[in-house]
Amino acid sequence: MSEARLIQGNEACAQGALAAGVRFFGGYPITPSTEIAETMAQKLPGLGGKFIQMEDEIASMGVVLGAVLAGQKALTATSGPGFSLKQELIGFAACAEIPIVIVNVQRVGPSTGQPTSPAQGDVMQARWGTHGDHPMIALSPWTVREAYDATILAVNYSERFRTPVILLMDEIVGHLREKVVLPELKDIEIYPRRVPKITRAEGYEPYRPDEDMVPNVADFGQGYHIHVTGLIHDETGFPSGSPKVTEDAIRRMHEKIMHVQDEITHFEEFFMEDAQYAVVAYGGTARTAYEAVRTAREHGLKVGMVRLMTIWPFADKIIKKTAKQVKAILVPELNYGQLVGEVERAAGGSARVKLLAKYNTEIFTPQELVEAIENLCAGVDE
Repeated sequence: MSEARLIQGNEACAQGALAAGVRFFGGYPITPSTEIAETMAQKLPGLGGKFIQMEDEIASMGVVLGAVLAGQKALTATSGPGFSLKQELIGFAACAEIPIVIVNVQRVGPSTGQPTSPAQGDVMQARWGTHGDHPMIALSPWTVREAYDATILAVNYSERFRTPVILLMDEIVGHLREKVVLPELKDIEIYPRRVPKITRAEGYEPYRPDEDMVPNVADFGQGYHIHVTGLIHDETGFPSGSPKVTEDAIRRMHEKIMHVQDEITHFEEFFMEDAQYAVVAYGGTARTAYEAVRTAREHGLKVGMVRLMTIWPFADKIIKKTAKQVKAILVPELNYGQLVGEVERAAGGSARVKLLAKYNTEIFTPQELVEAIENLCAGVDE
């Protein structure tokens, strides 16, 4: 059996990537994500993998895309300004359907902001940071163990759907140390790299979609003729200016994710059986929210909690169901108000939605959230 160990969220993320088969890391040091790079630099050579520190975040994103096209599972990690610099190549990965995981350990912004302080200000950038139309998968863990599990999920989803996946960590979870017991490698389900099902002689086209709307693009060097581009392309991989090809390509990029949305929407409910009020939280903030909800229950308030791990695609069905059950929903966020708009949209007027925003470098205290819950239940609008 695996032994219990005391590790940091960033270290757990790196360990999860290695367990999922990642054998290439390209990145650039940036607080508060640097421990991910440090761990990968230490561990990868012993596993036959490669670590490279590039001159900046743009180059590090480019090198991991190259590694993926050459057959490796790859990871990069960053924060704040680095995440901004990666956006163009994230869009390229979405269009060219290159499976890659980008870890963003969030800190206070904009710009250089407060490099060592926790925040959740990149929620909307994770979804809408690049230009044009494409879907996005973003996962946000709330414990050290879940940082490990969510990284494995992120790698599996990127490979399965041939799409960039963002692990939307925050400084709280990234630098938190907890005692965890990691699973045996033999017990971990790993999604393998997709491979062509037909030969060149049989008419192989790299971007011809399979039954699940995802193409089986061959790795470079396997004897197939492959053209990779950020231009809209047809099933051959070569650019096309056709309106129909453009429409079909963009629709398929969305539908390959949306048709499995229920499957990849991960969440937890706490104390919701008789709840008349709810807290919707994610990431490190959900830890404080859970304690506050538990305390509020002890005070006799019928409040529950929905903890979102999948941030994108957004959990519309879950929030709609919650809104029909409760009178009001509190959304605490370490930002000026980002996911709250999605909660309000999904609630559709069935419940009052209230934001509790904090963006001064400090995390929420349980007492702050208890007071906000009490005001919510009393119908107080601050």
